[in-house]
Amino acid sequence: MPVLIPPVEHSQDTRVGHPAWREATRALAEEAHQLTDRCGQEAVTMWQPNDSVRDPHVAHHLCRAAYILPWRFRVEMLKGGSTTEKPPPGEGVTLWKSKMKPPAWHARLPLPMHRDARALQTAEVVQAHARGARLTAARLGRAQHQINGQLRLLQRQREATDHRLSEVRKALLINQQSIKLRGYRPKSETISDKADSMLTWEKEELRSMKRKMEIDMEKSEALLKTLASCRDALVFCCKERLQAVELMNQPLDKVLEQAGRHSWVNISRVPTPRTQGLKTPPPDPVGTYTPECATALYEAKRLLMESKDTLLDMAKNEEDIRVQQQQISDRVCASLAQKMRETLELKDRLNMTLGLMRGTIHRCTKFNQEMYITRGLIKGPLSKSYLETREKLDRPLVRMYQRHVGTQLPEATRLAQGTDKLQRHISHVEKNLDELLAMRKNLTWSFNCKKIGHDVDYSVVRLRLRQRHPHVCYEQAQRLVNDWDPRTPPRVESTSAAAK
Repeated sequence: MPVLIPPVEHSQDTRVGHPAWREATRALAEEAHQLTDRCGQEAVTMWQPNDSVRDPHVAHHLCRAAYILPWRFRVEMLKGGSTTEKPPPGEGVTLWKSKMKPPAWHARLPLPMHRDARALQTAEVVQAHARGARLTAARLGRAQHQINGQLRLLQRQREATDHRLSEVRKALLINQQSIKLRGYRPKSETISDKADSMLTWEKEELRSMKRKMEIDMEKSEALLKTLASCRDALVFCCKERLQAVELMNQPLDKVLEQAGRHSWVNISRVPTPRTQGLKTPPPDPVGTYTPECATALYEAKRLLMESKDTLLDMAKNEEDIRVQQQQISDRVCASLAQKMRETLELKDRLNMTLGLMRGTIHRCTKFNQEMYITRGLIKGPLSKSYLETREKLDRPLVRMYQRHVGTQLPEATRLAQGTDKLQRHISHVEKNLDELLAMRKNLTWSFNCKKIGHDVDYSVVRLRLRQRHPHVCYEQAQRLVNDWDPRTPPRVESTSAAAK
């Protein structure tokens, strides 16, 4: 038979369990749910980058669209009006089909291939250090090569400058010998003239040239020592950098070409503001580009520019001094040649005067001799016995004429007066003849002096033209100046030594 259940009172809460029991269970479930969300969020956050965490208040598809927008290719307009799509700059993997370039993904936790990744990373660090050391060594080697080339150019220019300096010193010796030879002229020809002034002016100019060339030689010597020390520093730094690239078989010049920096290939080139290749890294004491390398490269660049300017100045000075020396020598030779022409003209005039005077002296001498003969004829014989009858004053005709008073004959008086007058003329002619002879002697002496002066000037010009030849060295000119005086006989020791 059916069992009758007693009626139950209807209440608002129909649950049977205790509320505390239900709250405890609900709290446990809520705690588990929060733990699950937190652990899941932390797990996802550990594997995702920071910028990928989306905003909880924005829809998921909008966050994703905003997040991948920088990855998409960019459309650029070309000059012709067409367009092209290029990936965004920066690191990442280019997806050409989807036209996207996601950035590099960096994990926060070690991956399963963590050991291999660390090994690869270590290899990359070592290779990057080796590449940097190799690039630095290539730059140092190229700088060393250019410094060596500049040293060779400086050495050649020093040789040219030294040769020009020896030519200037030889010109000074030639000038000294020219002045010495012109001192052998007679006293009448040693009057200071323009040729002497030109020789003095040449001496002063040559001394100024010599000082200028010596200053260039001293400056180039100091620059040569500085370049040598800079080269040694570059060699030391290059050898130090090459210790990390001994096992890498790659030419250093190829490394510089791959770097794409013209200022690294040629350190004298001014770096452009828009760098096309690699940038110069900042100096790092523990890196590949140490401060010592940076200082050596900067010093090499500075010295290279300074040496180029010095070479240009030395070459210009050497050429200017060569031209100036040639012009000065030509002007001095032209002055001496003009003096020779003037001396020759005066010598010819003296020769003509001597010829005319010689004829006058001959005529005067002949006239004097004839006057002596005339005086002898007028005076008559020395003895009375040699007188002719018509010349005797006691002949009959004269005695008869003198019987009368006042009839004295003036024959004796006239003969005495004529003889005295003739004697005075003879004395005057002899005096003139003595003056002519003295003047002829003076003219002959002056003519010989002019001839000696002409010969001396000719010898000086010939000496200058012969000694300034490039085949004549400085030692030969020095031996010529230090030789014995031609006016004095050679010493016995020198002649015996020359005989030996």
